[in-house]
Amino acid sequence: MKYVIIGIGAAGMTAARTLRELAPQDEIVMLSVDEKPHSRCMLHKYLSHERDADGLNFVPDDFFTENNIWQIPGQRVTKLDTRAKKVYYGTEGYACDYDKLLIATGAESFIPPVGDLRTAPNVFGLRHLSDAKAIDEKARTAKKVVIIGSGLVGLDAAYGLLEQKKEITVVEMAERILPIQLDEKGAAEYQKRFEKAGCRFCLGRKGADTVTNEKGEITHVVLDNGEKLECDMVIVAAGVRSAVAGFEDSGLVIDRGIRVNDYMQTSEQDVYAAGDVTGLSGIWPNAQKQGRIAAQNMVLGNKFMYVDRFAAKNTINFFGLVSLCVGVLNPEEGDQVIARESRYQYERAIFRNHRLVGFLQQGDISHDGIYQYLIKNGIDLAGREEEIFSLSFADFYDVKENGEYIYSV
Repeated sequence: MKYVIIGIGAAGMTAARTLRELAPQDEIVMLSVDEKPHSRCMLHKYLSHERDADGLNFVPDDFFTENNIWQIPGQRVTKLDTRAKKVYYGTEGYACDYDKLLIATGAESFIPPVGDLRTAPNVFGLRHLSDAKAIDEKARTAKKVVIIGSGLVGLDAAYGLLEQKKEITVVEMAERILPIQLDEKGAAEYQKRFEKAGCRFCLGRKGADTVTNEKGEITHVVLDNGEKLECDMVIVAAGVRSAVAGFEDSGLVIDRGIRVNDYMQTSEQDVYAAGDVTGLSGIWPNAQKQGRIAAQNMVLGNKFMYVDRFAAKNTINFFGLVSLCVGVLNPEEGDQVIARESRYQYERAIFRNHRLVGFLQQGDISHDGIYQYLIKNGIDLAGREEEIFSLSFADFYDVKENGEYIYSV
């Protein structure tokens, strides 16, 4: 049996490890745009010069040789022929055949069609190590940087470049930073810290146009209120799109991403997909789970279901302030919201029909496991909502006669 994996991110590498464990004698090929695995969650540390490229690798340097995996790095897929079971890649049109295929290509930065953002040479996304290298190269001469988007990627870029003493202006169309991850209170704590470090924010504003020089480089980003932001470089962190280039005419069903069933199987029987390319929850642990389950089903048949679609989870850490957000961020009409705040801690819980659906914790997040458990399992907390900040796993354990613990749900 020959297994081919496209992509060497969290989903692809987890799948490769699982395939090798389950099929020690079978052939495994990994094809990727990236030269080597790297953690995209740590790209800001490359920008701040805290880590080099090798320091971003999340697997041993000898992973491919040690696991007898043939790697084809630095190549982009150009076509997938599911009938012939061939993946075409590179400018020369090379082909790699497969028996079972996993697509784990992740996502690409979305550059909006505003002014010359899509064509100017000094505009960058931040999804790959190659992006971080290009930004770092440009930052050697750039002094003023405009970042469009204040989500995790945008603030990662700002945080890294502030370490290089760059003048940073962040443009965000929402009225607060980190609008997908945090509420107003939680976001304000980070904004104060970024501003103290020298970062400027333009909130409730959008990029409307650009001004370029004779080299085609953007010198100013024009906001929707007419203000012009001078810049030497622009980083766009305004969202991502599933990396489906090369798969459009393959017969796979593609909407927000490559559609998969509960077994991570696509509309083609021997083709699976995992990670950001599926459009499912785009966080590292979920991508790993998807990769593992896809690999198990590729080898053993569709016996393992991916059911962990309950909630997104994000951990944020800037300037030593840590936050955890799980599940629903914005309450709906009829939801119950309970918050608690002290000098060093902020917590907020959202209940829907007496069940915890969202939790935000800022400060000490060492007891976050109980809240993930309550959300994932939909535990009925009727009459116990006010106790939410003092609950622990012990409140949901019963002791059997033999001394074993079980959840009392």
